Amino acid sequence: MLIHILKSKIHFARITESVLEYDGSITIDRDIMDKAGIYPYERVLVSNMENGNRFETYVIEGKRASGIICLNGAAARLGTIGDRLTIMAFSNVDENEARKIKPKIVILKEKNEIKSIIGG
Repeated sequence: MLIHILKSKIHFARITESVLEYDGSITIDRDIMDKAGIYPYERVLVSNMENGNRFETYVIEGKRASGIICLNGAAARLGTIGDRLTIMAFSNVDENEARKIKPKIVILKEKNEIKSIIGG
């Protein structure tokens, strides 16, 4: 049996941009993606801490060291610049592996600089 389990989380990400006229997705600074272990085009669950909206989308790689967190397409309607997000990626693993997994959690500061990394 496979268990759908949290593998990566970016906590307190602040929306820096919003582009409605785009195909969809969330753009994330590549440095933040790498630290969290999130891949380009990976499916993520996004939770907006300001309004409670939750949605699934996929990740687009943003410029390194830019701090970019941009909601694209329809997702742009689910948050505004400055809103805090939790961005989560999951993996399907067997039961034995699920017992050992420690998700990698990247906690960001106000300008999307990395404050700390837990687990992984």
